Amino acid sequence: MLETIKEQVKSAVREVCEASKIQKGEIFVIGCSSSEITGGTIGKNSSEEVGKAVFGSAYEVLKEKGIYLAAQCCEHLNRALVVEKETAEKYFYPCVNAVPFVKAGGSFATAAYGGFENPCVVEKISAKAGIDIGETLIGMHIAPVCVPLRISVKKIGEANVICARSRLKFIGGVRAHYDENLM
Repeated sequence: MLETIKEQVKSAVREVCEASKIQKGEIFVIGCSSSEITGGTIGKNSSEEVGKAVFGSAYEVLKEKGIYLAAQCCEHLNRALVVEKETAEKYFYPCVNAVPFVKAGGSFATAAYGGFENPCVVEKISAKAGIDIGETLIGMHIAPVCVPLRISVKKIGEANVICARSRLKFIGGVRAHYDENLM
């Protein structure tokens, strides 16, 4: 089961990167319920192994592309995010004092905190794109304007997959022209 999950995650991350046109140095957010992936109810059946599998697979793909990963914590940490300290510094996100663990932060965020080279927790970000695995509500962390993104991966394990990207705001009204490459 873990190998299948790893492949599903890698495939989903690659597809979202391509479809969103995310660039090196931008932020990719992932919210993940290991409980939902294993067929349970969000927050009730946490799996450290699944959290580590999802984190490791996503981090591998994103690091190779030079894209920053932000791992969303669960509601017990107010959906704060685990990032590399380098990410927080680059984007001027103040770090807060919290360390996620399986039952307060979630398995995925806990894996990120243990897997990043220099982790810190921030309260909010503005990501270019992301994946919500198990309906964890990542929309608050996507830069305006948040746009749904359809990919071929519909589930990771038993969890629904919902993806999003951001686009620049359209301004100027009916006479304005827009750059198709920025949409």
